[in-house]
Amino acid sequence: MSIQPDVAGVAFAARLASFGDRPAVRLAAETVTYAQLAVRVEEMARSFGDGRRLIALEAENTLPSLTVYLAALASRQPLLILPSGGGQAAEALISAYEPDIVARSVDGGVSLDVRREHSGHEFHPDLALLLSTSGSTGAPKLVRISAGSIQANAAAIAQYLHLRPEDRAATTLPLSYCYGMSVVNSHLLVGASIALTDLSVVDPCFWELMRHESVTSFAAVPYTFDLLERVGFERMDLPSLRYITQAGGRLAPERVRSYAQLGQEHGWDLFVMYGQTEATARMAYLPPDEAAEHPHAIGIPVPGGSFRLEPVPGLDDCELVYTGPNVMLGYAEHPADLARGRDITELRTGDLARLGPSGLYEIVGRRSRFVKIVGLRIDLGQVEQILQDLGVTAAVAGTDVGLVAAVEGNHELPLLAKTLAHDLGVPRSALELRRVEAIPRLANGKTDYQAILALAPADADAPPGATTPPGGKHDGGGAPSAAASPDDARTIFIDVLERADVADTDTFVSLGGDSLSYVAASVRLERALGYLPHGWHLMPVCELTPAVERERSGASWSNARPHAGAAREEPKASTHPGRQRRAKKLTASMETGIVLRAVAIIFIVSSHVGLFRWEGTAHVLIAVAGYNFARFQLAGARRERLGRQLKAVARIALPSIVVISLAFAVTDDYGWHNIFLLNTLVGPQGWTDMSRFWFIEILVHILLGMAALLAIPALDRAQRRWPWLLPLALGGVDLLQRFDVVELPYPGQGPVLWLFALGWVAALSRTWWQRSATTVAAFLTIPGFFTSEPRSATVLAGFLVLLWVATLPVPRGLHRLTALLASSSLYIYVTHWLVYPVIVEGNPGSVPQATLGLAVAASLAAGIGYWALVTKIMGAAERWLGRRRQLPRRSQRQPT
Repeated sequence: MSIQPDVAGVAFAARLASFGDRPAVRLAAETVTYAQLAVRVEEMARSFGDGRRLIALEAENTLPSLTVYLAALASRQPLLILPSGGGQAAEALISAYEPDIVARSVDGGVSLDVRREHSGHEFHPDLALLLSTSGSTGAPKLVRISAGSIQANAAAIAQYLHLRPEDRAATTLPLSYCYGMSVVNSHLLVGASIALTDLSVVDPCFWELMRHESVTSFAAVPYTFDLLERVGFERMDLPSLRYITQAGGRLAPERVRSYAQLGQEHGWDLFVMYGQTEATARMAYLPPDEAAEHPHAIGIPVPGGSFRLEPVPGLDDCELVYTGPNVMLGYAEHPADLARGRDITELRTGDLARLGPSGLYEIVGRRSRFVKIVGLRIDLGQVEQILQDLGVTAAVAGTDVGLVAAVEGNHELPLLAKTLAHDLGVPRSALELRRVEAIPRLANGKTDYQAILALAPADADAPPGATTPPGGKHDGGGAPSAAASPDDARTIFIDVLERADVADTDTFVSLGGDSLSYVAASVRLERALGYLPHGWHLMPVCELTPAVERERSGASWSNARPHAGAAREEPKASTHPGRQRRAKKLTASMETGIVLRAVAIIFIVSSHVGLFRWEGTAHVLIAVAGYNFARFQLAGARRERLGRQLKAVARIALPSIVVISLAFAVTDDYGWHNIFLLNTLVGPQGWTDMSRFWFIEILVHILLGMAALLAIPALDRAQRRWPWLLPLALGGVDLLQRFDVVELPYPGQGPVLWLFALGWVAALSRTWWQRSATTVAAFLTIPGFFTSEPRSATVLAGFLVLLWVATLPVPRGLHRLTALLASSSLYIYVTHWLVYPVIVEGNPGSVPQATLGLAVAASLAAGIGYWALVTKIMGAAERWLGRRRQLPRRSQRQPT
């Protein structure tokens, strides 16, 4: 039996029985099925009596509270959610709105206080839920939400989280909080289950629950991540965890990136979300595969919703305006407002935002969090960001009279106050800093700004002081742009990537950087910054600051985590500082992949010319190609990533086709299939002169194949969920040919996809055991691949260096040459077949060594020159295409 459709309210709450015996709620001592929950809900609905009544619920994370909540939604009873635990906030709401029934939690159950038999209120037919607005718990102003909005938002959340009946969420947030409520709604909508608990994440029992109940997700607010770090979450083994959601306030970008990468390592996703109570919870989400690359963004609108940006007079930024079926009916300030219908159709969020080049929205400030002091408009969020950049945990409130900052930790408050006053351009007397043990927070975990304003006057240990500002200033977007360094990094990206639209939040990868442009960017960046952060290609421009400035501002380098090989240890400090300084003068570190590319191309050309013979380095470059593929070609949404992958293929294939076409025209050594990079597939069997471009052909084939495979949604999800295992599986398929289990005609150098896959795995091997397992795989597969053991040994040694050694010392005088050779290695390979035969004629054995050396040098120089030419031409072509793509967009915006 279920509640009749003609009296049903919110659809998912009225149709619980349709999921039958599936588990709905898991408690410590029992599991309640959907059928059993539906019976409880129907019995509770009957206890409300006839007609519609205003029900006030002290919502707690208990089965009786959940039953009242669902019964009210299912039977169209307007439900006023009170703060859990009662107190003055709850009593103020009860006094202001005079509910007909008050449901309170008593001894693990619920008590219904029926205050009148028939309601004394008039209700609009659509009204279903009344919630306190964010930050105003206990105030009489409420958000009026319709049944349709609750259903629509639950469906949207279930859609973008890909919820399924097998999912199980732990209730880490209170049911009285709209975020915690949305977790319940979206899971019950699809027949998933709830592990109902009020345990904190710092309680060991919570993690026992996670494992015992095979929980697949939990919700977090920014403060939750502080607690997760305290309990060592990053070391926990949670095999059932599928995703973590985050909302309830802005999470620092470095934490977004850090937890997104942690999730990639452990096989779960991080969903960063944006919402407001006025939107029934969620308005936007950041796709998990964008989190590491765009940690500043809130993402894209939820399914069924849309954003627009509306200019704000007097401000450079625009206000974010949301439209969707989950927008509230309006506000209520008096009981009479419960009869009102829809007052608004779109929600002015009060947040200042912009749309980034990647199609993701970013919040840059809060319209209502501006104050005006001595004629200067001050963004309170920006003030908090300045303090954060100084390594200070603080929250800031203010009025037009002055600012109040609550500061955690044992910091020099006079120094901080003087720094802020200087940076903001306001009098020191307009700032008050208070030392607190913890930032005041509301019950929902958000910062309690009213409590900060109410802090006592400055204490004795915070007298006025004076200092010069150690931190950098900020741009209007609220992102740090410290001194001149971000401009330096931005200039480098503009030059190297031929892009003019480089924003503070862009990364090397998001701007289309790949292995061909990586070398030039990394060398210039290290020279500009004085160091090269690990994983810099995934760091936003605003975080690429010089070493001196980072030391001065107290910024930690630990945020610059490596995207690949994160567990590699940095060289330990020398016990002989004098000797270390002398060594540093002679050498400087370069990334292993860069050095391998430079050394390999010298060995390849020298072996082909006949200066000396050392085979195997071309196959090392296949592994390096897989390594770089994992670093540069896997980030971003599926469509964006596919475009970037095809662009990378074009940068390899088109210049090669030009050279091979020239070779076809001036020699008799090549055929039409060489021009189209098809000799490996349709050319003659075995090794012939036509096989010389095998490396280019195989690399293009592999990259096209990977782009096609990862464009398949199922494989895309598999790559994100099992990033380390997927390349192992792909390599395992190719090993069937390597070990002759499956025999296919494969001209040229034989199957090499497995080597590419090993390089891919190496890039993602972040823990000691992963690198150890990859080493075992290399020892089992590489030896014996060639009949020449030295050749196999070269490939094995090169791969192990790539896997285990992050950087290699290179004489400082050779840095620029090494970078040039690495950047142009592909172009040297494709051109040297046309260059050295002009110098070396006949048998190399009869040619003087000096001539052979000249041939090698000429081949390297010609390839470098061709690389420089191609880079300029393709950069100009890409800029032209970019302008062509923008023309239709501009014409569409013209008024008609």
